[in-house]
Amino acid sequence: MTQPLRTDVHRHLGPAQLRETVAGLAADPSSWAHLVRHDPAQRVFECLRLDDEVEVWLICWMPGHDTGFHDHDLSSGAVAVAQGSVVEERLRLGGAPEVRRYVPGDVFDFSPMDIHRVVHAGGTPATTLHAYSPPLRRMGAYLVEPSGTLQRHPLAKDQELRPLTSAA
Repeated sequence: MTQPLRTDVHRHLGPAQLRETVAGLAADPSSWAHLVRHDPAQRVFECLRLDDEVEVWLICWMPGHDTGFHDHDLSSGAVAVAQGSVVEERLRLGGAPEVRRYVPGDVFDFSPMDIHRVVHAGGTPATTLHAYSPPLRRMGAYLVEPSGTLQRHPLAKDQELRPLTSAA
């Protein structure tokens, strides 16, 4: 017996499509520039799109803003830098994190398996555009102990990412 064709399967965007999405938005700020607002106390988030296929966010950064190490559970993503600069650090087994600095026009992507953190860089405000597919449902935040122990803490999608600190 053959299975019926499922019509409720949602299409997920791959890395190239996610990169294209955020790069296109960054190149045409007319749809989001009015939402840019920088707050020294916290990152500012504005949802630009949310459907079954993709979730897109505008995020505004100031000095000291830091996501801490995290994953995106089942979602892949891409980030375009529209203003200022950010640094991405990716955890690597047996070595120091891989560190890359991104400036306006740069785009980077990540898979559900990547554990990374994004930190504001430089003295001027930064603005980034983020796309996730499938849309975020949950994430994991990581505590990296001085001993090298890695602890994952599950987060709901609406919990803000921040660096975790040891209870010890």
